[in-house]
Amino acid sequence: MTKKIFIARLKRNHLSLDDFAKLTNIPAGTVYGWNRENKTVPNWVESWLDNYEKAKLYDLLKEKFFEIENNKIKIK
Repeated sequence: MTKKIFIARLKRNHLSLDDFAKLTNIPAGTVYGWNRENKTVPNWVESWLDNYEKAKLYDLLKEKFFEIENNKIKIK
């Protein structure tokens, strides 16, 4: 994953570098260091972001499902 893609995916998920550092329990300085010329984003970050996005989608779908179920109960 390139640094440009990393930053774009963080933005798409409304995460800052500090947010990502806290969520992954990595020192913020390490995450900021990935933006330096001679550093690269570790390979595991891509799969972590994939799973983060899936979890967010799952939570949204679950919330909507329970909204629908609760409305069905109220209608009856």
